[in-house]
Amino acid sequence: MTPFAIITVNFGSSALIERNAGTLSLPDGGRLVIVDCFAGDDERTRIIAVAERLGAECVLLDDNRGYGGGTNAGARRALELGAQVLVPLNPDARISEDDLMLLVQNASDSRALISPRIVTGTGRPWFAGADLYLDDGTTAGRQVRRNREGRPRREWATGACFAISAALWEAVGGFDEDYFLYWEDIDLSHRVLDAGGVLTSSEALVIHDEGGTHASQRAGRGKSETYYYYNIRNRMLYAQKHLDADAVRHWSVSAPRVGYQVLLQGGRRQLLSPKPWRALLRGLRDARRIARHRPGAVAR
Repeated sequence: MTPFAIITVNFGSSALIERNAGTLSLPDGGRLVIVDCFAGDDERTRIIAVAERLGAECVLLDDNRGYGGGTNAGARRALELGAQVLVPLNPDARISEDDLMLLVQNASDSRALISPRIVTGTGRPWFAGADLYLDDGTTAGRQVRRNREGRPRREWATGACFAISAALWEAVGGFDEDYFLYWEDIDLSHRVLDAGGVLTSSEALVIHDEGGTHASQRAGRGKSETYYYYNIRNRMLYAQKHLDADAVRHWSVSAPRVGYQVLLQGGRRQLLSPKPWRALLRGLRDARRIARHRPGAVAR
């Protein structure tokens, strides 16, 4: 078996990690690397205990570096330990040993980023490939391609779970930590494709209990302010990093419309609260700043 590591990032999700990662029995050559983005002393104590019970390597960070930064820290440790395949996995996702081995096998000695088939706990499809439409900066699943023929697009793969060879990961530099949360997977997919890699689907299955790491994202309720803010802000961050000046201007003009569509992902009832609107205004404000300037100095 090719040496590999599952990398999961903790920010107040120790119970989820123990429940989901605890179901795995890793073969020789497999490791679990848990990265703790510091959320408080009590959670730090809990995740250390969870890592000990699971026999996991624990990377303890002094701050919260977001999903991309946390995964990068875990990847560095996994590579030091000899991993040749990396498998980032959300705390609220779980995978069987057989499906994990299929992912690792698919990614070994490969120039591909391998995505599993991801479904919810009820079996509803959650991710099976997606596209970013470059004319307006919206995203959609592959199933709508027929209705959008002729529009420029780029494929992308979710960061909730994927497998990638160490060689390809190092070639593209891992996640871009400017994103902090959301769109870092779209950005990584872009750089994989630019590097001559491919995005490939696998028959491996992952169960994703959507929103398990954010109570406010459970079914029937609005998503968190964090979700709204970073999805609206990071859309423009991606444009500034990867598109030409005309596209950046066009995406900037359409930002209010697209931002409102992001809010609607949490349903209309939650729009009676000021919280989603506050996240929209903050996201649009920082998106405008990014559109006017290079993104490096934008605060999180």
